[in-house]
Amino acid sequence: MDFASILSSEITKKRKEAPSTSITTPAEAPAPAKKYLKRSELEAQRQAEYAARQQELAEQRAQKAAEKRRAEEEAARKREEAREKQRRLAEERRLREEELGGKKKDDDEGNREEGAGAQEEMTDEEAIAKLRELGQPAKLFGESTAGRVKRCKRAIAAREAAIDPLDSPLPLISEEEMRVDIANVNKDPELVYRQLDAWFRLVMKEWKTALDERPMAVKESFQGRKAADAMQQAEEYMKPLFRHFKHRDLKANVFEKVCEIVVEAQARRYVKANDVYLKLSIGNAAWPIGVTMVGIHERSAREKLHENQKDGAAHIMSDEVTRKFLQSIKRCLSFCQTRWPPEDPLQLMG
Repeated sequence: MDFASILSSEITKKRKEAPSTSITTPAEAPAPAKKYLKRSELEAQRQAEYAARQQELAEQRAQKAAEKRRAEEEAARKREEAREKQRRLAEERRLREEELGGKKKDDDEGNREEGAGAQEEMTDEEAIAKLRELGQPAKLFGESTAGRVKRCKRAIAAREAAIDPLDSPLPLISEEEMRVDIANVNKDPELVYRQLDAWFRLVMKEWKTALDERPMAVKESFQGRKAADAMQQAEEYMKPLFRHFKHRDLKANVFEKVCEIVVEAQARRYVKANDVYLKLSIGNAAWPIGVTMVGIHERSAREKLHENQKDGAAHIMSDEVTRKFLQSIKRCLSFCQTRWPPEDPLQLMG
């Protein structure tokens, strides 16, 4: 056979096999993806999602309702248990009170005896008079005599505790007797305490009077209000000092220096008084300025830095109360040189 006959036979065979192998049924072919969707299909899809969401919310609401119902049942059970416990405790308390009835009667009798003892110490008339003097109600509704006496004693104790040192001065002395003599510091300290108390009270009184006599425009100005605040602050800070004067328990070194300050101020030597104040507040000890320890060798006179603290005492200005009334003393000196100016202008503080 030649080539042409072989080729034609092969082509014929292929044509017969091609329809059976290439043709597929519609069921076997995959469905083509839609490129566009209808509005009805989109609406159906949205409604299906909405229905699923509503069903989920309904399930959540049902679950929350069940939890709330269980919580209410638990709370009701606890309330019932609490009421039962209260009833049981009330019953036990009633039984206990019945058992202790006799003891309470004995206690009442003891209280009446105690009230009678208090009444013997202070009569009802004395308590009423003292309460009226203190500005308290003389009688209260349902108050017994013993209770009134106790209330009177409490009012007296509260008044004594609230007494201001500025309102309870030491016995007054004249201006001539206010002159402090430095020789009396050790001889007659009680007299010196009285003189210091009277002199500082005189200074505070003059200071307050000078501020009150200012014109209204000056009082309402910024500087005027600042000066009034400084005076009030100094008056408040001086209260511990007046307590020391009253109880005569000022420290020895502070007492001596304060006496020197007052002596110089009364002589109108304010520069010297300021020097004594500086010596009291700062002292003449060496101050560590800069580097105090470099290397292994000590610097010269380094031992003087802490020579005043060999006894373990702290600096006098480290005490807050002492620092405040010392600063108030300095403010009093500043006022004194304006109220009683010195004859020598060189004695004015800067």
